[in-house]
Amino acid sequence: MDNINTIYFQGIRIDEPIVTLTDLLVSVLCFIFAYRLHRKQSNEKVLVYFKFYFLIMGIATALGGIIGHAFMYQFSFYWKLPGWITSMFSIMFVERAAIEHTRILLSGKIVKILGILNIIEFLTFLSLTILTLNFFYVEFHSGYGLMFVVLSLEGFLFFKTRNKASKYMLIGVTIAAIAALFFMNKWSIHQWFNYLSASHVLMALAAFFFYIGATKIEMGTNHSSNRN
Repeated sequence: MDNINTIYFQGIRIDEPIVTLTDLLVSVLCFIFAYRLHRKQSNEKVLVYFKFYFLIMGIATALGGIIGHAFMYQFSFYWKLPGWITSMFSIMFVERAAIEHTRILLSGKIVKILGILNIIEFLTFLSLTILTLNFFYVEFHSGYGLMFVVLSLEGFLFFKTRNKASKYMLIGVTIAAIAALFFMNKWSIHQWFNYLSASHVLMALAAFFFYIGATKIEMGTNHSSNRN
């Protein structure tokens, strides 16, 4: 960023306070959603994957807000890696949730193959990120995971079954895509509420729809019960 907004609280320097707060907004919501899914005490793999998605995304956005923005001046560049890597893990889990969700239509063999491809994809982008220290691969992995894997699989399920969970997942992916547009094009509403803040608020909204989608999943019943 060309201009970093800074405030001082009790003599402590805090950079990009609104960006930090919106990052923490995503984090708090994700922790709440993870806790609520945990309370369901469900052994369904798809719900377990969603729980880990929210938990790890909450950690990633907390690290991003506190270390990556508010107090980055206290850390070296390498401290960005924990936030980057945890965010990549979270995307992997939401991909795996979508893959597991397809079990209501696809054979176990196909689901297993998709799962293996998911691991290969994740390890490839993770290796590229660590070796190059380039955030591009984190962004690309996120875009690929949401726009290609989740969108295509949940879109397929919704087209075939009008699945309620898929509908909310598709809304979440659409909002996440809008967030990505704000980020990539640096559309800033105000110097203090910039493109990062806007994308974080949209990410929070996307997470909400992902959570609603997760609560609509009924893996143990015939998929016809999931129709609108």
